[in-house]
Amino acid sequence: MYTHLLVPIDASSLANRLVDQALDYAKCSGARVCFMHAQADFAATGEGALLHSVAPDVFSNIAAGNAYALLAKAEAAARAAGVVCNTCCVVSDSPHQAILIAAKSHQCDLIFMASHGRRGLASVWRGSTTQKLLQQTTLPVLVASVEANSTPTDELRAIGIIKDEHRSLAAVVNGLQSLVTHGVASGQTPDFALLRAMLFYIQAFPERQHHPKEDEFLFARLRLRSSECDAVMAELAQQHQGGATALSVLSNAITACENGQDPGGKELLNQVNQFAQAQWQHMHLEESIVLPAASRYLKPDDWALIAQAFAGNTDPRFAQESEDSFASLFSRLMNLQAGLAS
Repeated sequence: MYTHLLVPIDASSLANRLVDQALDYAKCSGARVCFMHAQADFAATGEGALLHSVAPDVFSNIAAGNAYALLAKAEAAARAAGVVCNTCCVVSDSPHQAILIAAKSHQCDLIFMASHGRRGLASVWRGSTTQKLLQQTTLPVLVASVEANSTPTDELRAIGIIKDEHRSLAAVVNGLQSLVTHGVASGQTPDFALLRAMLFYIQAFPERQHHPKEDEFLFARLRLRSSECDAVMAELAQQHQGGATALSVLSNAITACENGQDPGGKELLNQVNQFAQAQWQHMHLEESIVLPAASRYLKPDDWALIAQAFAGNTDPRFAQESEDSFASLFSRLMNLQAGLAS
């Protein structure tokens, strides 16, 4: 039985499904998981070398890309599933070499991966990362899925987007909790600007985009098809309505700590922990009760409507930052948090 899986991930929807498959496997077998991402060497490019010398801060953010964001979401999914995991990012222009390096350094005994197979199944193995990996590795490799073999349904697309947004929220809440916990334990002042940026993300995206669409589309369509989850959805909708109040309480706690009214930050930590616990419970109800019920009762036209609605969340724009999406803000938050932790 394998005990430590290496799971390479990228920014594709296929990788989101791979995370679910790997966690299901790990839960059944009791294995640990190491999620890894291969990051191109930006410093090796002419643009990267120039930017490193003239604008180091900008270089750091571009070089990190979305690596920390991807890994933070996978880690959040593992935490929710109760699976022990760690993460790593390997800088390499050769993905198969990066996978081999990560597997060796983390002492993994199975590489659990997916193949895009964009040119069709017959070409999956010729010159691909999978084929190069199989030629050089001494470890067993499990190819859990091949993208070219399946076309995601509206149901899979909708559920995938909803879960991915949950993981983004969970990663930000984890970061919020980690920053405050570290500050209290070490006696150091937390980065209040980063805390407020995280709070802004939660307010701007889950509260204004994600939750309203759950109410208007997912919950509404499920009520039309079945009364099985009416009580649970009523509770979840009430929590959605109370989201602004919960964020206000948290914002006031940050202000009090910043102004010296909460020496040591213990009350802030208490409020952050309460907020985090409420978020975990909320998402658990949705993923363990509502989504399975939706899979049982909703019809294809329901899922088409829900998928279309949630697909619109992928690139909303801020009024003051028209060039930035919520995804890029999330990536910057995770990069900043990783920079503080290193």
